[in-house]
Amino acid sequence: MRELDFCYDQMKDVRLPLQLQRAMAAEAESSRDAKAKVVAAEGEQQAARALKEAADVITESPAAMQLRYLQTLTGIAAERNSTIIFPLPIDMLQLMLKKSK
Repeated sequence: MRELDFCYDQMKDVRLPLQLQRAMAAEAESSRDAKAKVVAAEGEQQAARALKEAADVITESPAAMQLRYLQTLTGIAAERNSTIIFPLPIDMLQLMLKKSK
């Protein structure tokens, strides 16, 4: 063990060949890329679960979809000072036309 300590004390400047440095850099980069892909995939998986849960809630309560729609319009109006065209379902238009006749 003392011989190893002695060797480490004596090493001050280690130069690796350029080709080895490039290989090590490429390996480190591919490792980072692989980890990033795993993190991205886990994020996608969490987002998919959240969307499924939201769909389940909306399925249980039809009014939830309308409320979400209004929330989206509110968010758009808050971000931009612009005119919002409020689309109405065809069924509602047909009912209004029948009542007016």
